[in-house]
Order: sequence, then structure tokens, then C-alpha cells
Amino acid sequence: MNIRRLEPITCLPLAVLFLAGIAFAQTDPGVQGGNRGTGVALPSVLANDNPGILAFFNDGLQRFQEVESVSNSPTGNNGLGPRFNSVSCSSCHTQPAIGGSGGGVNPQFTFAGSSTAPGDTTPYFVTANGPTREARFPFFFNPDGTANLNAPNGGVEDLFTVSGRSDASTCSLPQPSFNAARAANNIIFRIPTPTFGAGLIENLDDSTLLNRQAANNNNNLGISGTFNHNGNDGTISRFGWKAQNKSLHIFTGEAYNVEMGISNLLFTQDRPLPGEDQLGRGLPANCLNLGKDGYPEDASNPAASPQAAVLDDVSAFANFMRTLAPPPPSTTTPGGATSIANGRRLFSAIGCAVCHNPTVGITQASNITGSLSKAPVNAFSDLEIHHMGALADNVSQGGAGGDQFRTAPLWGLGQRIFLLHDGRTTNLLVAIEAHESNGSEATQSELNFDQLLTPSQQQDVLNFLRSL
Repeated sequence: MNIRRLEPITCLPLAVLFLAGIAFAQTDPGVQGGNRGTGVALPSVLANDNPGILAFFNDGLQRFQEVESVSNSPTGNNGLGPRFNSVSCSSCHTQPAIGGSGGGVNPQFTFAGSSTAPGDTTPYFVTANGPTREARFPFFFNPDGTANLNAPNGGVEDLFTVSGRSDASTCSLPQPSFNAARAANNIIFRIPTPTFGAGLIENLDDSTLLNRQAANNNNNLGISGTFNHNGNDGTISRFGWKAQNKSLHIFTGEAYNVEMGISNLLFTQDRPLPGEDQLGRGLPANCLNLGKDGYPEDASNPAASPQAAVLDDVSAFANFMRTLAPPPPSTTTPGGATSIANGRRLFSAIGCAVCHNPTVGITQASNITGSLSKAPVNAFSDLEIHHMGALADNVSQGGAGGDQFRTAPLWGLGQRIFLLHDGRTTNLLVAIEAHESNGSEATQSELNFDQLLTPSQQQDVLNFLRSL
């Protein structure tokens, strides 16, 4: 097809405005099916180039799928609860393969009233075919039930409790007040981030990211990202919706503790809710040490067999995610090779690639496995945090403010179901439109999509994005 020449971005005010608002005339090709090879180990891991690395991957993959309990867990590291969002890593990371994002069937919908959470009710925002979610209250509450805007909260409010379980002894806890939070307009959601290719992102040195940032900031689109930083050593953090976690090990240890309530070598105590910890006196004594084996519940076990099982679960999970290959893109589906190639060029021409860098950079040398060493990271992200206007969730994490989010890596986008940080939509067009608002650094690029592209060109961009 013939591609209309784009005028320079600086000429946007002179664009032909009859094209404004036509984005919804195009069609999101939707979630791409079939097996693209997503979810496999890095090539060097499959070749076992560092003898034993394939065993680490397979061990982590197995543990990633095991269902935890308060006692008698499959890994021998007991400790589910006393509060939790799910009972296995893979229940939140299953689309389109183990390690991905949330699936089309939400396991959380079946928990309440079952042996998993017999004393609980299903929160209003958890549906059978909706996104797998965690909930947060941006602010603590006033005595009258309104949000106290002078008292930031933002911590995870676990959805379920072990109350009523046969292995929970006498521990009985209330669920958070989700309905009251909805009435006070004081609740936000997050969905799981996919972990494919995460080891490559982890192995980028700070200099590479800082040099890329300098190049990104040379734009006339109103884009000026920054990095979130680790509070301990000051280096760039890069995992999570706000890039709040420095490494996959920390990312995993926090998730084990927060999402499943399992204490571990990185997060060594049972976790109360934010209100119980900051406004109260923590968890009651009868809800502590439910597994009766002491803390941390997930610890290294030198007596275990086979050898890979010496590792604690958190280390095994991190090894698994670190050695997952990035999701392979398609060069032909959807829309055909010409449309995808056109869409890729247009994606850059309208300014989207200023944040969604096709290549973040080249990794540093790795002593873990060869595929992590001196490799391009084609993640379509700058790993910076940006002001996103109306997408703000009023939750600060590290140096990221309430309206700032990490540029979500787009590799694997073609096979994701739920989009944006809270899973509010499954439609790629809706997600694109949400980037335009007062205060959003992405507004000009989104307007360029609306106003500078013909309907056919817009479709090419959508086809390109779903080819990733």
C-alpha cells in the first residue's frame, strides 16, 4: 500500500483535523492465538550451556505452578496466608503460557466459599472472566468513611483470608472493606505483569539506560521521563508497574509475601494489611506462624533432594523468570507482512517509540547463561517512569508518584488479554486512547495517531502491535 508522508511532528497544529477522533473506526485484531513459542527457556538454557542451568529452569517452572497451603505445601515450605490474593504463581501468570500475564479465566473467582477461602466472599471486582487483580486503597480512611487525602496508603489489600480453613487453626480475619472503599472512590487495581524476557531487562547496566534516556529526551512531544531508583544503593530499579523493584529476586520475594502471604529470606515476617500495620498493632497472635515451623517459611533446605531443590522457592522462581525467553513476534500475523512493517514505521513516526523504544540497549556480560550476555533487549520500553495524566492511581512507590508509570514493555502484547495497569480493557484502541489526557506525556503521540494517520495506517499500527 502507499503510505501517506507524515508531516514533521512540530506541524501538528496544521494537521487536517477531519481525521480527529477516527481511531475507533479501526479494529483491534484481538488476542493472537496459536503457539508462537512463548514461554520457553532461553536458547542457551535449553542447550544447558552452564551445566545445571536447565535443571534450575525446570525446577522453577514446576514450583511456579504448585498450589500452596498453610500446611503440607508441595514444596515443603509451608505458609499460605494469613492473607493472600492467590495460591500459586501460575494462577496469576498464565497467559499465553506459564510466566505471562493474567488468563481469560480468573481463578480468584472460585476461591471464596471453597476450601481455599471458605469464610470469605468474592469481592465485587473479581469476575469469572475478568482480570486477575490486586486491590489497593490510595488513602487511609477518615472516621466517617471518606478518604483522608492527607494520609497516603497505597499498600496491597489482600482479597482473601485463611479464616475457616481446616489448616488455619483458630485464625480468623475480616476481609478489607472493598465496598466501603468503592463508595469513597478510594480503590485502585493492578494486574500481573508478564515475566517473559525479564532476565534481559535485569541485565541492562545503568549506563546503557541513562544514555538511552538522554536520546529519548531529545524530542518535541513533551516527553521527559525519569527513572525510579532502589532506596538502598541508589541504582535504577525496573520491575513492576512503577519500576519499584530492583531485581527479579526482590520482585519475586515481595510477591510471595504480599500475594500469597509466605514469608521468605527477603521478606521475613507475616504481612499485615497496611491499616493493621500502620494504624493498629499488626496481626493477632493466633494468626502468626500458622505452619508451626518458624520463620521464614520459605528457606533454603540443604538436606533436600534433588540438588536443584536446595534452593528456596523465591530463588527458584527468580531463576525461572530470569531464564524465560522473550516472546517471539510474528512477521505476518495479523494483517500480513506489509501491514506489520508499515505499522512499525508509523509507530515510530508519530512518536510512540520515544517511550516504547524498540530496543532498550544491549545487556552486560552474564555469567548465568549465554543468551543473557551482550544481547539486544527488544522490549519496546525505555524502563523509565512517565506522567500519565488521567491514568493516575494516586499510589506512590519509591520515586514514582501517583501519576507516574513505567513504560510497559510491549513485547508479547499480541497475546495479552487485559490491558493497562488495572486491566480495565481488552481493546487495544481503548488502551491507546487512554494515553491522551491533561498531564499525560503521551498525549501528543496519541493525538498524532488520531489526527495524522489515515484509517488504513491506523490499522497498520494496530496490526503491528498485535504482531508483537
